Amino acid sequence: MKNAVVLLSGGLDSATCLAVARAEGYRCHAISFDYGQRAHSELQAAKALCDAMQIADFHVVPLALGTLGGSALTDNSLSIPEDGMEDAGIPVTYVPARNTVFLSYALALAEVKDASVIFIGVNALDYSGYPDCRPEFIAAFEKLANLATRAGAEGGVMRIAAPLQEMSKADIIRLGHRLGVDYSLTVSCYQADEQGRACGRCDSCRLRSRGFAEAGIADPTRYQS
Repeated sequence: MKNAVVLLSGGLDSATCLAVARAEGYRCHAISFDYGQRAHSELQAAKALCDAMQIADFHVVPLALGTLGGSALTDNSLSIPEDGMEDAGIPVTYVPARNTVFLSYALALAEVKDASVIFIGVNALDYSGYPDCRPEFIAAFEKLANLATRAGAEGGVMRIAAPLQEMSKADIIRLGHRLGVDYSLTVSCYQADEQGRACGRCDSCRLRSRGFAEAGIADPTRYQS
């Protein structure tokens, strides 16, 4: 089997991305990050997804991004917006350079595992406006990956696969449903509690709820009372 590294946050999109990689016949090496995020329960969700999808190789990398501040996802002094998604500007939930850092670690793991592709569940349609989710960023990182690795220097090709990039949240959910993803295991909320229960008010909760409604699929999200 071909090897692939899959970035797995424990959320809806990354769970679907993992299912896509499996469906394409890859032996998946999943990687998650403990970076000081509020919703620490998403790491438990990532482990549960790996167990459900029989992914034996699961890595959790500790990072100190939270010590840098600059994001409501890692800094408790900043409030998570709960009054609806903003139409302009980069929201306070953006974590500076997060996907650049995550992909760099995934790239290192890909070299170790002799993987030629890294799957990432970024989306540029139904998302919160993060600059490191754009197609231009993915293309730029793929170019870097082929310049900065032994595999690239020796004539190999490293691909960054973003299969959900141009899909609506509803279409992502429909795809995952067809692939057998158990979305009850996922945690998408920016401020989920220790049991993984969602707040129902943050941008991520709103996007997720709307996606299930538009997909016509029952929403298995557990909410805080």
